[in-house]
Amino acid sequence: MATSTFDTLLHKIETRAARAGVIGLGYVGLPLAIAVARSGFAVTGFDIDPSKMVALEARRSYIDAVSDAALAAEIDAGRFEATTDFAGLATCDVIIICVPTPLTKHRDPDLSFVEATSRSIAQHLRPGQLVVLESTTYPGTTDDIVKVILEGTGLRAGADFFVGFSPEREDPGNQHYHTATIPKVVAGDGPEALSLMKAFYGAAVSTVVPVSSNATAEAVKLTENIFRSVNIALVNELKTVYAAMGIDVWEVIDAAKTKPFGYMPFYPGPGLGGHCIPIDPFYLTWKSREYELPTRFIELAGEINSAMPRYVVGKLAEALDMRAGKALSRSRVLGLAYKKNVADIRESPSLRLIEIIEERGGRADYHDPFVAEIPPTREHQALKGRRSVALTPDVVSDYDAVLVATDHDSVDYAALAKSATLIIDTRNVFNRLGLSADHVIKA
Repeated sequence: MATSTFDTLLHKIETRAARAGVIGLGYVGLPLAIAVARSGFAVTGFDIDPSKMVALEARRSYIDAVSDAALAAEIDAGRFEATTDFAGLATCDVIIICVPTPLTKHRDPDLSFVEATSRSIAQHLRPGQLVVLESTTYPGTTDDIVKVILEGTGLRAGADFFVGFSPEREDPGNQHYHTATIPKVVAGDGPEALSLMKAFYGAAVSTVVPVSSNATAEAVKLTENIFRSVNIALVNELKTVYAAMGIDVWEVIDAAKTKPFGYMPFYPGPGLGGHCIPIDPFYLTWKSREYELPTRFIELAGEINSAMPRYVVGKLAEALDMRAGKALSRSRVLGLAYKKNVADIRESPSLRLIEIIEERGGRADYHDPFVAEIPPTREHQALKGRRSVALTPDVVSDYDAVLVATDHDSVDYAALAKSATLIIDTRNVFNRLGLSADHVIKA
């Protein structure tokens, strides 16, 4: 029976007769759904958020990586539709899970979204389906949680249905790579599942990188983000040490990166943001406890990066005291998104910067051309509803300090340098633009 089920599904995929279902139409799911639809598959997107359905029905994309035109093209061609009704999963031959995997307040993995989604799939599971997890998680999740929940139906993985894992590699704001051009790591529970994974993703992306097991693919994603977390922590620590010595860490990095081998530049900042780097490493530290193995590098990197917002606010308070004789008072945080030129505020250090400034008795407003209003967040509920303020010279000059947390390209930094009394630059943007001045302090 396994061969017959496998052959039928493989033929559907190879002939583009398979319907794909993408669960979770956020920063990962919507770009993936459009890329799969563009490759010729019929795609149904599933999400519990009715506001997303309203936007999609109006052919309006809420994700920067998907243009309104690209979205409309796939809808009008009949290749993409979206719904909140998960009963439609029964008609899908390939089901891809793209839901959040956050941390609890104790920094343990929160797989509640993955588990709930797996149970929803199980209600509509039938023979001849491929179920794929893309959400970042610790090694063993796909086989030990998703597969087990699905097999609770009485159907058997590898015989009636198939299970695979392919880590998402989205990079919001990246103009050089998009979903279809980023190499895709794929794995499956057994050789037939892997063959289906290669066939399906090979039709939608330019390069497929198969690995030996779902756990290996899960580890690949964690390794990519732990690598970045540890190296960013290193330069953040070097920043504090070199600053005490009167050395500019950005000048050091610019000189070091001229070495054509053995060095890769990473840059310091006010802390880590995004869904990946601040969160993913802790999935491995949690899992490693099962094996009684320490993860000292990873945990130390997390401590250093988490301490950066408080370090930056300390530099702000010090500069206000030394230059203006003022206590921490009225400041503006420039940039709320976690990286330049995007509207994504997930885990943004700017949110923490505002909180710390106000914990110390100051008042912080923010300006961000991409974020008009702070949306609801799990950990910063008191900031909900605050709106971006103007960046006109009259408004800027009324503040005691401006703290640059995100170096959006659309900001007029020359005008900002002229109108601001004091600037705390965490991104080295003024030096890069040749706008260094006595009232611009790096932090």
